[in-house]
Amino acid sequence: MNLYRSVRTVASASGSGAIDWTATADAAKAATPPGSIELDPGERAAYRTDVLDARREIEDVTDFEFSLPDTVEIQNRHHWIDANVGTFRRVMSPVERHVGGFHRLSRTVNTATMTVLLSFLGRNVLGQYDPLLLAENPDRTHALYFVRPNIVRVADELSIEYDRFRRWIAFHEVTHAAEFTTAPWLSTHLEGHVETGLEALSSGSFDTDAFRALDETMTVVEGYAELLMDHAFDDEYADLRRKLDDRRSGGPPLQRLLRRVLGLGLKRRQYERGKRFFETVADERSLAYAGRVWSGPDALPTGAELEDPIRWIERLDA
Repeated sequence: MNLYRSVRTVASASGSGAIDWTATADAAKAATPPGSIELDPGERAAYRTDVLDARREIEDVTDFEFSLPDTVEIQNRHHWIDANVGTFRRVMSPVERHVGGFHRLSRTVNTATMTVLLSFLGRNVLGQYDPLLLAENPDRTHALYFVRPNIVRVADELSIEYDRFRRWIAFHEVTHAAEFTTAPWLSTHLEGHVETGLEALSSGSFDTDAFRALDETMTVVEGYAELLMDHAFDDEYADLRRKLDDRRSGGPPLQRLLRRVLGLGLKRRQYERGKRFFETVADERSLAYAGRVWSGPDALPTGAELEDPIRWIERLDA
């Protein structure tokens, strides 16, 4: 880690856009220790086993048949930053496209902000299912990443056996693969709300409906994944759930501040709100009935239905 080099890289940000993305990636990596991906004997095979077992267990409890990502990578933190800087750039492109004439100072500030974001996430993301939203390639494929140094560190911090914790992360990320491949319309649905919201921001307004719909959809994505984890994970998990929930809300003051600034508190609320919704649906009907949410965009619950799952059930039964 070289903070001086990171600051110097940000200060030299150039170009004509809102953010110097090359400088952002270089500065984020300079500020972030990469961590080790020197795997123990058999560890790579163990990751593969975890992913394949997760697919088998999820298919068993849901009757879904879904494909795993073509790309499954065991990464260090720098690999994760490189893999995600393109996504952030695509997400920000509507703003950069519509707002021109960036001064050097504003570009430097924006580059610094994005550097902090990527560095913080690079130190904390454990695993990631990446549906490659907004990718220009029409033949894009999804990907699955495991950030091994973070998994090792957090397992140690939470006093959880590494092999068990790694398996938990694999199951969680494969639930997302099940969702996105079972509902091929989901990526386009999310992209539409992202683009609409950012187009409005770039013109100086805020599209409340677009961001509300995005939040509600992600609440469904995270909540359904939590429900599947409860049914598919093939080990005791109460202690894992409790420790991870504590981690999501805890940490040093600076880390808690960054989580709030970066909206990660919203992600926790999505987990909790979505899980309550799907637990009610599964109790009232069944796990298979809850899977009807992926039959099409019209089957997604509204905000009111997320708070009152019986209304969603009644609508689908009508």
